[in-house]
Amino acid sequence: MKYFDFVGKRRIFISISVVLVAISLIFIFTRGFNFGVEFLGGSELILRVESSNFTEADVRKVLGEISSDFASARVTRVRSIGDPENILKFSLTLTKTFMAEEKADLQAQIESKISEKNIKGQVISFNETGGSAAEEIRRLTWRAVIITLVAILVYITLRFNFVFGVGATLALVHDVVVTMGFFSFFNYELNVPAVAAFLTLIGYSLNNTIIVYDRVRENMKKFKGKQIASIVNDSINQVFRRTVNTSLTTFFVVFVLLLFAGNAIKPFAFGMTVGTVVGTYSSIYIASPMVIRWVKNR
Repeated sequence: MKYFDFVGKRRIFISISVVLVAISLIFIFTRGFNFGVEFLGGSELILRVESSNFTEADVRKVLGEISSDFASARVTRVRSIGDPENILKFSLTLTKTFMAEEKADLQAQIESKISEKNIKGQVISFNETGGSAAEEIRRLTWRAVIITLVAILVYITLRFNFVFGVGATLALVHDVVVTMGFFSFFNYELNVPAVAAFLTLIGYSLNNTIIVYDRVRENMKKFKGKQIASIVNDSINQVFRRTVNTSLTTFFVVFVLLLFAGNAIKPFAFGMTVGTVVGTYSSIYIASPMVIRWVKNR
């Protein structure tokens, strides 16, 4: 197998990562996110239409006829495996909640407006998330991510040492921030499945990092007195093929999900598709090379 000089070019790759993180933060703080109803609060309706040529624009037009407040509602096509070609489903997200009577009235108006076009339509689901519930979900979500990163720092510190823990944690923060930047740039919906992708990505990236760290620790004991840069580079080369093969198989699975899965799973698939690439990159070029100077100084 060809021997690559990963460590020799570490400054270049770390600089690339710094640029990616900076661009991601710019998008996150200037463009923001396309938050799902779980984070904003509001209502989500699933509309079933018996037509093969009904579009999102038609659904939005129906909502606009009911109320001008609904004209800007987010409407997305929902694809389910096994649905006939003449059955279409749409997700309608409204930024408000309704009383029981209002829900029944809105549902009846939507179905009536569609029937006027000689098309049968039915609201098959009507879910709501209140403002206080959405705020609690946001708070608990970020708390879960932060607690996960702190727990990983403690775990790596106990298993290896604090220097390695800091390197692993910085690499994971890099992965999450860059992936969030992709969500902001492509305007993908940030919802609970997307958060599940972030947490899964943290575990996946950490697994790759631990494999490299474990080999580094073995080689440090085996080749005492050898320069740490050479040890890290040898260790990465020894596990490189295994890391790439594992990442490719994972990438193909989540990429197929991204292409063919329904809208409910797409945020998760998108996060994992980006995260698999970013996580593999950080495990090889960020996590281990970053600890070289600290270990050398010690």
